[in-house]
Amino acid sequence: MKVAKKSIQQMTVPTPFAVGDTHVYLLKGDTLSLVDAGVRTEAAWNALVEQLKEIGYKPNDIEQIILTHHHPDHTGLIDRFDRVTNIVGDKNVEPWLSHDDDYFSRFEAFYYEYFDANGVPSRFRSHIDKLRKQLVWAGKGILTTVIEEGDLLPGYPEFRVVETKGHAQSHLSFLRDDGTFIGGDHLLHHISPNPIMEPPSEGETERSKPLLQYRDNLEKCLSLDINVVLPGHGKIFTDVEEVVSRVYAKQENRANKVLSLLKEYSKTAFQLCEQLFPRQFESQIDLTMSETIGQLDYLENRGLVTTTMEDGVIIYHAN
Repeated sequence: MKVAKKSIQQMTVPTPFAVGDTHVYLLKGDTLSLVDAGVRTEAAWNALVEQLKEIGYKPNDIEQIILTHHHPDHTGLIDRFDRVTNIVGDKNVEPWLSHDDDYFSRFEAFYYEYFDANGVPSRFRSHIDKLRKQLVWAGKGILTTVIEEGDLLPGYPEFRVVETKGHAQSHLSFLRDDGTFIGGDHLLHHISPNPIMEPPSEGETERSKPLLQYRDNLEKCLSLDINVVLPGHGKIFTDVEEVVSRVYAKQENRANKVLSLLKEYSKTAFQLCEQLFPRQFESQIDLTMSETIGQLDYLENRGLVTTTMEDGVIIYHAN
């Protein structure tokens, strides 16, 4: 459906998650597309259908879905649009869309090894088993078009793809030539996204270091001519430098706390996690360990910590 005037329309759908509502963007141009697709609930679907109706569209008008990343609050409704013939995203989105059993078996095996190596007690293994259950919130489909850094969005040559890994290994953002930046969860005004640990991508042997990636890609954003950010959550904003500075400051403070704890005595990542997140680690071990390891990666990269291996467990030491 080609429309006479190109534009972007923000729509907002509820989620059952602590992050709150998710934004979905309708792109009008040579084709009619959604950027992201909310979470797989009837409440989200009904909200999206109603908002489409308010601006003169219905679900069957949507022809293409473009994904910023693979998390279920952004992919949940992809299979509810009968006329969509093209799903666009980073290559790492694919196993999450296809619900690839082999991938999730590797994902779980990675987390078992990762937890053991970082001193996480065996009682937390049940949390790993819950990771696959996130798919109940995710839609199922086929990634038909892979895009990467520097590509133009299909149907929207005014938009360039910007790789923004960190929060997810599939994360992409989209910069329009007038400085409008569809940022997914990379740049958020009110919260700092969690750089989440994931297993190595296919063909790779080393795990990613998501906090380092996230910092590098924040720096990349400062070099771009971004005038306004259309985020995946929270308010639209223009003060990119201030937001990035705030994220850096918060992360530096946490890294300094980790370093001060290590100066008391050497610890495992799990021991640090307990101290950093005393109220959250029991129920959110995957997120809190990702955050802890991220800070340790950052400190190690700066030469401020080193590691030794004792009985198969990594011990961190302050230099």
